[in-house]
Amino acid sequence: MTSGALRLGTRRSLMATTQSQMVADAYTRLTGRAVELVGVTTFGDVTKTHLAQLGGTGVFVTALRDKLAEGEVDFAVHSLKDLPTTQDPRFTLAAIPARHDHRDALVGPHKFADLAPGARVGTGSPRRVAMLSALRPDLEYVPIRGNADTRIGKVTSGELDAVVLASAGLTRIGREADIAQIFEVEELLPAPGQGALAVECRSDRTDLIELLSVLDDPRTRSAVTAERAVLSALEAGCSAPVGAFAVDDGHTLNLTAVVVSIDGREAVRKSAAGSPSEAVNLGRRLAAEMIAEGADRLMGEQSH
Repeated sequence: MTSGALRLGTRRSLMATTQSQMVADAYTRLTGRAVELVGVTTFGDVTKTHLAQLGGTGVFVTALRDKLAEGEVDFAVHSLKDLPTTQDPRFTLAAIPARHDHRDALVGPHKFADLAPGARVGTGSPRRVAMLSALRPDLEYVPIRGNADTRIGKVTSGELDAVVLASAGLTRIGREADIAQIFEVEELLPAPGQGALAVECRSDRTDLIELLSVLDDPRTRSAVTAERAVLSALEAGCSAPVGAFAVDDGHTLNLTAVVVSIDGREAVRKSAAGSPSEAVNLGRRLAAEMIAEGADRLMGEQSH
């Protein structure tokens, strides 16, 4: 490999370029090697279709992977929750940096409990709709899409009373002052991988895989691996009402997952603990227990 700057493929949105620049800066700080960002427009950025209708996973990923496959960029940075759980053998998850805040945030002038009955809350996530409906069935949940600024603007303009977004993303783009409330995992279990980034390169670039490994955080990797194993075993995309969150304390991996009916009235929630080295098996085992308690039925209702 030459000593020139590495080319990092990124979506063009403020959120994506900010995240990618964070990774680029960390890599340069650790290795002294320069990284240049290469902007890529993805289908998820240009389509007006709601993500839930698209099936969610992959719509922001495919174009970046195409650039990787063609050798136009050396590596790419994704929001981990956007990555399909099915492994594409052409690519390797070379690093998962230390996770930022995993929780969901409410943006608006009021806390969730103080919203008036019938208030309009915007979110593009069936998971959030299902879990929020369980807490406040008296509110109206409105499907929205667009970047964070666009969504926050719907509150500022009065079109919506609040929107729900990932806390980590809001903090990365300097909008934490807009957060009215952070939902704890007991209220709103995050999407598998939420708050974490994925650094991906081609599987045949063994030299690059080794170089990028300096960015990897083993505890974050084991936690999100378990979360994504639940999602994969449930055969659910990121548009399904599935939440999962794991913590690796260095000795034990603690995992909690939930599947919620879209109206929020029914849920299957389970927890398990195991060795961090058994993250995949832990996730699969927990998913099997959830299916035995009817989780597949709740997801089946979502698809109709």
